[in-house]
Amino acid sequence: MRLSVQDLTCVRGGRTVFEHLSFDAEPGKGVQLVGANGVGKSSLLRILAGFLPPAAGTFTLEGADEETPIGEFCHYVGHLNGVKRAFTVHENLAFWADFLGGGEVDEALDAFNLLDLRDIPAGLLSAGQARRLGLARLRLVERPLWLLDEPSVSLDEASRNILSATIEGHIAAGGLVIAATHLPLGVKFGQTLTLGAEGTS
Repeated sequence: MRLSVQDLTCVRGGRTVFEHLSFDAEPGKGVQLVGANGVGKSSLLRILAGFLPPAAGTFTLEGADEETPIGEFCHYVGHLNGVKRAFTVHENLAFWADFLGGGEVDEALDAFNLLDLRDIPAGLLSAGQARRLGLARLRLVERPLWLLDEPSVSLDEASRNILSATIEGHIAAGGLVIAATHLPLGVKFGQTLTLGAEGTS
C-alpha cells in the first residue's frame, strides 16, 4: 500500500496550522515528521487516522478498499496510552484484541517485555510500563499503516530499543510508518518531513 497526501490544509480554532501539504509515504520506507511545537505534527496524524477533518485537500491509501475508512487500516498511537487503569495488563490487551479483531495477547506482551506484569492492574504501572502497554497494540494485530505521535515518550533505553526494532521490522516487511518525534528513534526513515518549513505552513 501507498499513502498519497495532496494539498492538505489543517485549521484549528480558526488558525491555519498548515496548508497545501503534499507527500507520498512509500511501503518499506517510512516518514519521520519533525518541527517545532504547534506546527501540526499531531494534527496531521489525527487527520490521517480519521479523528479530525481536513479543511482542504485529500489523502488516499492506494491498494486499500476505497469503501473502508483509512482508520481501519492503521494503528494510531497518540499522547495517551489507551489504558484502562482498573484492568490488568493482560485484560487491557485482551480488550484491544477483541476490538481490533484478534491477536495473541501474551506474544504482544512478551514483545514489549510485559509478560511478567500480565496480572498487575494497569493503574500500578510506571509511566514507561504504561507506554509499553499502549505500544504493544502494534504487535497484537497486523495493520499496514502505523501513525505514531512521540512514541518514545517515557521509555528507557532498553524500551526505546524494543520500539526501534519493532518499527524497523514493520518497515522492512513493507509496512507504512509515519512518526512524529522530537527525539531520535534509532530508525532509518526513508523520508523526513519538516512541518513549519517553507511550503508547509
